[in-house]
Amino acid sequence: MNEILQQTISFVRKALEDAEKGHDWFHTERVWRTAVHIQRLEGKGDLQVIELAALLHDISDPKFNEGDEEKGSRIAGEFLERQDLDRERILHIQKIIRHVSYKGGVPQEEISSTEFRIVQDADRLDAMGAIGIARAFHYGGHKNRLIYDPSVPLQEYSSSEEYRASPAPTINHFYEKLLKLKDLMNTETGKALARDKHDFMLLFLKRFYEEWDPKTGNSG
Repeated sequence: MNEILQQTISFVRKALEDAEKGHDWFHTERVWRTAVHIQRLEGKGDLQVIELAALLHDISDPKFNEGDEEKGSRIAGEFLERQDLDRERILHIQKIIRHVSYKGGVPQEEISSTEFRIVQDADRLDAMGAIGIARAFHYGGHKNRLIYDPSVPLQEYSSSEEYRASPAPTINHFYEKLLKLKDLMNTETGKALARDKHDFMLLFLKRFYEEWDPKTGNSG
């Protein structure tokens, strides 16, 4: 492992010590390892950019910094400058960090780089499947949101701010984000990994509704 990678791991682990546990070091580590896995299977992309962007992607999540969508890229840029990384790579990594997150389905600037597509797939894959379910309910508990309320309708969002501020129950989040991710994957590897995770979430929801109301086995 090269020195800049080691320094980045140490920096991120320290920065995320007190993070909400669905967006902590373990989340970042999974995204990093998944991004490397995708890069190796796809056989393309600048591995250094991919690894550093994956490690730094949640260094300051707007959900936890009063909605500042530039803070994470600023922190990452300042850190990488201290590591003497070349300017072109720093700017590329900052752009990935600014745009990698899901923003409620609101149209975003289209980023074409292979590195961005791989890191975004890795981040989205961690929001799916068993771990994605666990993270969703952990965050819902962190915000003291309802698990489910059949009377609360699904929403469409006009801005990332409105999406982040939504008090909707966690089950709604499956339909407003998690179940949409399969069709938003960028790479062939990401698409293949997402299918199984998607099917598991559907199975979970089926069982959830059966336990919520055994007589109907559905959401109402």
